[in-house]
Amino acid sequence: MRIIFYHPQENPAVWIDGLRRRLPGADIRPWREGDSLPADYAVVWHPPHGMLAGRSGLKGVFVLGAGVDALMDQVRLHPDMLPESVPLLRLEDAGMAQQMVEYTVAAVLRYYRRLDEYDRQQSLGEWQELALPARDTFVVGVAGAGVLGGKVAMAVRGLGFPVRCWSRRTKPIPGVAGFAGEASLGAFLSGVQVLVNLLPNTPQTAGFLNIALFARLNRGAYIINIARGAHLIERDLLDAMARGHIAAATLDVCRQEPLPRDHPFWSAPRITLTPHIAATTLPPLAMDSIADNIRRIEAGQTPLGRVDRPNGY
Repeated sequence: MRIIFYHPQENPAVWIDGLRRRLPGADIRPWREGDSLPADYAVVWHPPHGMLAGRSGLKGVFVLGAGVDALMDQVRLHPDMLPESVPLLRLEDAGMAQQMVEYTVAAVLRYYRRLDEYDRQQSLGEWQELALPARDTFVVGVAGAGVLGGKVAMAVRGLGFPVRCWSRRTKPIPGVAGFAGEASLGAFLSGVQVLVNLLPNTPQTAGFLNIALFARLNRGAYIINIARGAHLIERDLLDAMARGHIAAATLDVCRQEPLPRDHPFWSAPRITLTPHIAATTLPPLAMDSIADNIRRIEAGQTPLGRVDRPNGY
């Protein structure tokens, strides 16, 4: 089999050597401008148009991440870049779920134990005990019930908090209240104290975190966005915080990355920023996943993580 690889920031030798060890006998090469030689599979991150355009014979295109929104945006502009006949596959987990769990649990506990408020007290030289909210009223809502969202929801539930999930389709998660579809969104949001966003980035979910949605949460709610910056209307968050409706926010993603130095988020006292590190691709686990999926395809089996193109995830 012939595999082409492209990642604008990664050292291709690491990935090619790793994939060769996992797929003995495979012909694996880094893609370079002008390479139009045949290929059976492509392993990519933000590939140029010329890498994939016209390659209708590909058995699969593997995206090195859980989200495929960047590639889908390119395909919407250039349909020839990825023919409908070519399967598009994303990493369903490959170590990212555990990282998302750790990040979310840390943020939820920071708000529940009021550690961000103690940080502020320290800067003011204040020593005052703050009462904790009742755990059974500290409802955590997870928007997005896929592989990552489901594992995050179960981990938070394991801490004893009431947890609910919302997604486009019903996805049962043990111990977690499930909501599905636009008609149930209001019921999902009502009473939520911490909203964790793990939705896929699609045209339908852009701007999901907006002033109207914030108004449906508990007054003094918290926002944790670990999906995509496009989900958040940034001015709406600042307005909701100024009104006291949103108490604080943890943002791992922003509309423009890196965040410009003059952006108001930098100086907002109750916005916590991290540089898109909630979950990163772990090469060894990602290579294991890709190699396993290639073996599935070669054996005529259904691969994991196939993207539903119309839905964008």
